[in-house]
Amino acid sequence: MAETILVTGGCGFIGTNFVRHMLGKYDYHIINLDKLTYAGNLENLQDITGDDRYTFVKGDIADTADLERVFERTIDVIVNFAAESHVDRSIIDPDAFIKTNINGTFNLLEMARKKKVRRFVQISTDEVYGSLGATGAFREDTPLAPNSPYSASKTSADILAIAYFKTYGMPVLVTRCSNNYGPYQFPEKLIPLMITNALAGMELPVYGDGLNVRDWIHVIDHCAAIDLVLHRGEDGNVYNIGAGKEKTNIDIVRLVLEILGRPESLIRYVKDRPGHDRRYAIDSGKITKNLGFRPSVDFAEGMRQTVQWYVENKGWWERIKTGAYLDYYEKMYGNR
Repeated sequence: MAETILVTGGCGFIGTNFVRHMLGKYDYHIINLDKLTYAGNLENLQDITGDDRYTFVKGDIADTADLERVFERTIDVIVNFAAESHVDRSIIDPDAFIKTNINGTFNLLEMARKKKVRRFVQISTDEVYGSLGATGAFREDTPLAPNSPYSASKTSADILAIAYFKTYGMPVLVTRCSNNYGPYQFPEKLIPLMITNALAGMELPVYGDGLNVRDWIHVIDHCAAIDLVLHRGEDGNVYNIGAGKEKTNIDIVRLVLEILGRPESLIRYVKDRPGHDRRYAIDSGKITKNLGFRPSVDFAEGMRQTVQWYVENKGWWERIKTGAYLDYYEKMYGNR
């Protein structure tokens, strides 16, 4: 009998791509537990709703009753994507980040411990390491130094997850990835925001001087790395995931405009956000050496494909920007 994987936050950007990756490669049964906050979109997976290997459950990892309902089934593996993830929103409303990212992860860990789940993969971020200077890269042993409520909440969840391994012997692994790009990303994040604003003829807001540096990886490569960690990772370990593609924010914006053939006059510099980390870079030597991970997507080609996806899926992001996508759940599930 095929094992069951609980994917939390599977209607978000990375979770959506991971569900698709796993169903395309394996015969697992995937249960997708998602609260469907503003960034969770059921439309992302509407074409697989008829697959008998896939089950969607609306629920909140911060609600123990919701988790108890899900765990009436036998769950073999948990991959926890569920998180509030936008730094700007964490500055405005940190409370939601504490509830989901810390309390929710605790609830999942407790349920996994009680139910003796075979493996628990905590999906984290390079932002837990804080900010880098002009040189160097984050390693798994880099001291944790979060600078925003978002990264502080993810750091707390990571430490809690590893504590469950050390205290209870729970089979926990943590992955920390650099910035992702690709299809289905909610258009508040840098790349989809710039693409959709440019397509709509709107200004492209760039924080500060635009010289903040991020290390970019295509979401397909990220999902492949999580797959490796899930199947071959060593319990209690942290694995950094990156593709070694450092770019300044302004270079990303200019590349989007170049691909779309739009003028740089659309760029508008705005006041920098508080606690804005200057540079991230990931050393993914451990996952490369120990698990054989190699990114497969060329950055320039990946960006062209990503821009094209948003061009071809205008209805998807327009419904998000107007809020109409929120009606989809009610239409599909409201009368059940």
